[in-house]
Amino acid sequence: MPAPATGIDPALLQRLLRPYRVILHNDDVNTMDHVVRALLRSVPSLSREQATAIMLEAHEHGRAVVIECPKEAAEHYRARLESFGLTATIEPAGGSD
Repeated sequence: MPAPATGIDPALLQRLLRPYRVILHNDDVNTMDHVVRALLRSVPSLSREQATAIMLEAHEHGRAVVIECPKEAAEHYRARLESFGLTATIEPAGGSD
C-alpha cells in the first residue's frame, strides 16, 4: 500500500530543514568545567561524555561541532550557549548556504 500524499514538496522540505552545525569556539576565559556544564544545559541530548569530548575538541583545535540540526534549532542552541558566556556560531552542514 503506497504512503498517502502529503502535498509537501520533498525538495522544498530538504531546503527548509537543511542541517546546520552549531560550532563551539575555544576561549581563554571560561573554565573547562563551566563549558561542560553549559553544553549539558544548552543541549539536553548530550551526555556528559559527549559534552566533555566537545569541550576538549574546541580546547585543542579551536572549534568543535556541538550538534547538527535544522537552522531554527541551531539558532536556539547557539543562543543558549552564548547565554553562558561561550562563543558559538552556526554554519550550513556539508557546504555553503
